[in-house]
Amino acid sequence: MTVMNEPVSEQEQPVDLKQSQPVENMESFAFQAEINQLMSLIINTFYSNKDIFLRELISNASDACDKARYISLQNTEKYSTREYELRLSAQDNYLIIEDNGVGMTKKEMLDNLGTIANSGTKNFMQAAAEGADINMIGQFGVGFYSAFLVANTVEVLSRSMEDETTHMWSSDAGGKFTIAELTKDSNAEDKVHGCLPESGTRIVLHMKEDCTDYLTESTIRRIVKKHSEYVSYPVKLFTKRTEKVEIPHEEEEEEEKEPEEGEVVEVNEDEEEKEKQPKEPQYEDREVEEWVVLNKTQPIWLRKPDDITKEEYDAFYKTLSNDWDSHLAVKHFSAEGSVEFKSLLYVPKRAPFDMFKSGKKKKNIKLYVKRVFIMDDCEELIPEWLSFVNGVVDSEDLPLNVSREMLQQNKIMSVIRKNIVKKCIEMFQDIADKEDPAEYKTFYDNFHQSIKLGIHEDDKNRDKLIKLLRFQTAKSPESTLTSLADYVTNMTNDVIYYITGSSRKGLENSPFVKGILEQGHDVLLMVDSIDEYMVQQVKEFEGKKLVNISKDNSMFQTTDEELEKTVGKLIKDILPNEIEKVVVSNRLGSAPCCLVSSEYGWSANMERIVKAQTLNTPSQMMFAGNNKKIMEINPTHAIIKRLQQSVNNSDMSNTSRNDVVRLLYDTALLNSGYTQEDTSSFVDRVLKMMMVGLDVEQEEPVKEEEPPVKEEEPKENMEEVD
Repeated sequence: MTVMNEPVSEQEQPVDLKQSQPVENMESFAFQAEINQLMSLIINTFYSNKDIFLRELISNASDACDKARYISLQNTEKYSTREYELRLSAQDNYLIIEDNGVGMTKKEMLDNLGTIANSGTKNFMQAAAEGADINMIGQFGVGFYSAFLVANTVEVLSRSMEDETTHMWSSDAGGKFTIAELTKDSNAEDKVHGCLPESGTRIVLHMKEDCTDYLTESTIRRIVKKHSEYVSYPVKLFTKRTEKVEIPHEEEEEEEKEPEEGEVVEVNEDEEEKEKQPKEPQYEDREVEEWVVLNKTQPIWLRKPDDITKEEYDAFYKTLSNDWDSHLAVKHFSAEGSVEFKSLLYVPKRAPFDMFKSGKKKKNIKLYVKRVFIMDDCEELIPEWLSFVNGVVDSEDLPLNVSREMLQQNKIMSVIRKNIVKKCIEMFQDIADKEDPAEYKTFYDNFHQSIKLGIHEDDKNRDKLIKLLRFQTAKSPESTLTSLADYVTNMTNDVIYYITGSSRKGLENSPFVKGILEQGHDVLLMVDSIDEYMVQQVKEFEGKKLVNISKDNSMFQTTDEELEKTVGKLIKDILPNEIEKVVVSNRLGSAPCCLVSSEYGWSANMERIVKAQTLNTPSQMMFAGNNKKIMEINPTHAIIKRLQQSVNNSDMSNTSRNDVVRLLYDTALLNSGYTQEDTSSFVDRVLKMMMVGLDVEQEEPVKEEEPPVKEEEPKENMEEVD
């Protein structure tokens, strides 16, 4: 339905509340419940924001139009079709909300607006005050009574489709309300019935002194845009604006006298030239009154996906997310079953800069009930790892609390959440299956950390998310990403090799990677910090075990008892606090040795991450500092052979062997990705070995000579003075 702004005709002028409204047959009714107690509950318990009053009244007006439309369709002979709409206007200290819906009779006013007088209300208020479940929306007219959050007095003028009489309900929340019948004199007909040509309801709010801000156009626009933008019917606001209007020039017609015969006529060329020149336009300020439609954006999620173009999806995405760029992918679906709802989900092209900001409220998924906005910060609606997804969820019936600001049943929310996660993963897989790999690369470059966070947190969808992973490998160029499925297809062994680190260059130079490559196998290079946490949840893929090549594993070890008794024992004796054990390795290639952690211990990269955390605990730091390493030695390397020879032949001094072993440990520590804690001792050992290689004698430290002690001069005998 397309709606446009309309100029205001004389019949469409808002009601003039300064004019008196003649009434007759006024009756007064007392509230049986304590109205002051209810108002206290409404203000302090039900509603967290006064803005909600306008949402509630617009929702009620929309429901009235729904009901009128249904009745008209059921009995087309009796009722004529019409365009339903809602109108808002403000004047002086009054705010008016009106509709041309079904309207109310006197009895319906008593039943609907006087529902608070029912016998069960007192029990309801007591239960609410005690914190009990108040899932009773719609049973006590509390939505309508939210008007008293901002108004001292509320008047409701209504005429039913089945009764031509207009009644007025009025209350100041003081314990009673009145219902009167409006007379049908000319004044009432023009000022009251003129706004309700067939049927409908007008609510007049006499605003409180501290709530006059709700009479301003900007505030009304803001509230309607946030809460009622997708109401089914046009929401129109009466506005006044000043614009400049051009004043038309009045042409002076002068009777030209024909010259007499023989008369000489003087021609003034300058005046003729001035007359030919166009006159400068003149403007005046003119006040323009019109009804402006506030909810021009239509809820496209209610339409069939086949009927919506890509441009329409794109325009709605930009309105929803305030993103200047187009979306990358969209998922439009309806869920049926125990919970029925419609949803529209978008994947942006760029990751938000504050996507992982701690404490940031996720407001990307907006929840609507019957197209009325409820909330956008519901943590139960979507998991944190999907916080980059934008969209809407609209249900016809959700169990809300009495203020419609909170969902009541976690079971229903879990069903909605499950469906959203399922459809998001399907959307991601659709991007991956497209023929253009650049589109998935754009998605993965921006949101791969979110996918890995999902693998770490979401055990139910872990197997599906693993298929979305892409990694660099040691054999492929940096720009090429490989999936686990592709790795398994091309693998030359029964296990999947991987290593974690901070950069590709650092991992390529690692002795672990070089050794595996020399054996003809490929290695997955994981360079994100979250990979350390993610891979803990991924033990295997398609029956193939994932093996961290920087950790202790029997498949990389060989048996050499002689080498273990000589060099192994030597290293263990010299480094008892640093080395847990020494094993002989077959994967080191050209490196003499390396350091690895236990199979279930922290890798070098994990230690680096923990130490870099700002809020790490003392127990974490203690574990990282006291984590003993396992040294793997290369039996074919010259340094290891020379050490074995020195042990067998005793042709090297203990000091030299000690220096060689400690320097081997230092170089292996750095080469394996660990942090060198005692840098001063490490530098001294390197300098010492350099001096040995250069055949330079190490100078003994020069002792500072103590200054000579001055001998005390003998004291001369003082002359005795007589």
